[in-house]
Amino acid sequence: MEFGVNFFPDVQPAEKSGKTYFEECLEVVRMLEPLGYTHARIVEHYFRSYGGYSPNPMLFLSAAAMCTEKLRLVTGAVLPAFNHPLKLAGEAGMLDALSDGRLEVGFARAFLPHKFERFGVDMDTSRDRFEEGVDAVVDLLENDSASLDGKFHSFPATTSLPRPTQMPRPPMWVAALSSPKSFRRAGERGFGVMANPIAPDSLRENIAEYRDAWRMAGHTGEGRVMLAFHMYCADDTETAVADATAPINGYLKSLVDAASEWVEGSTSDDYPGYDHMIASMAQDDCQSLMERSAALVGTPDDIVRQFSKFYEDCGGFDIASLQVNFSSLDPEKAKASLERFSREALPRLVTLGETEN
Repeated sequence: MEFGVNFFPDVQPAEKSGKTYFEECLEVVRMLEPLGYTHARIVEHYFRSYGGYSPNPMLFLSAAAMCTEKLRLVTGAVLPAFNHPLKLAGEAGMLDALSDGRLEVGFARAFLPHKFERFGVDMDTSRDRFEEGVDAVVDLLENDSASLDGKFHSFPATTSLPRPTQMPRPPMWVAALSSPKSFRRAGERGFGVMANPIAPDSLRENIAEYRDAWRMAGHTGEGRVMLAFHMYCADDTETAVADATAPINGYLKSLVDAASEWVEGSTSDDYPGYDHMIASMAQDDCQSLMERSAALVGTPDDIVRQFSKFYEDCGGFDIASLQVNFSSLDPEKAKASLERFSREALPRLVTLGETEN
């Protein structure tokens, strides 16, 4: 079992400047390798407090590469719907070179209607844009010459520069939330899958679908599954809950606000059931996430119990990506939580799954 940190800004300029936010993030990044964490991961979002401070994850990961030596750098995730594949492939090759081959590229479809509206992209083309974009980026990175005559992009035989440092290309991931089709497709491609326990009802079945598709496609092993968790670790349970409740609730509110168009009547054949899913998430809070271990909050002993139970219930996974520095949380408390988890919980959790392998 590996553990890393997921940076997900949920902040507005009136609360914290971009300069301050990223200074705080890079302070956390510098802590990760000495404490035993294996990756830093950041999103691509736009325009609103939910992720909007990170329109290009590769920019932040380039900064993270400069203050680390071994840390894996994960886009969690880039959005083919809003990026030309030539641009994504070139940026990936550049970051892979800057980091001496530490990049891992995660892709996602995007799901917030306001982004599609502002970029002038039809949401009903989302899945097709994703498939075409991912295939094109992979082709450009794996091959010295690639061309495309697609529905959304076309280019003649082209060599993407710089060429990847990792051969034949950096590892790839796909973000999946609740659609079995998305999990199966990731397995068929031989990509890792990034999922979220915030929607846990079908997670065990979807992970099983991913692993079945992986094996049936002839890939060796069982693939890689990464789950993202909120995490706050303190010396006593009451303090942990008191410190974490408002920051986690603030994050959840930023998510529901960003996705408000789904509740207000947006529809898309490419996103069946998203109106009901977002409406359900609007009922969530820190306590409800803790009850199903989507938020790991408490003492080291509390978190070891929560995490171990979740690991067993979902059938096991490979990597946990922890969100630790919520925008409204005191940065010193966030760093203390990260250190405490590393010192008192991580050594007991990294061995999960070893007997199975």
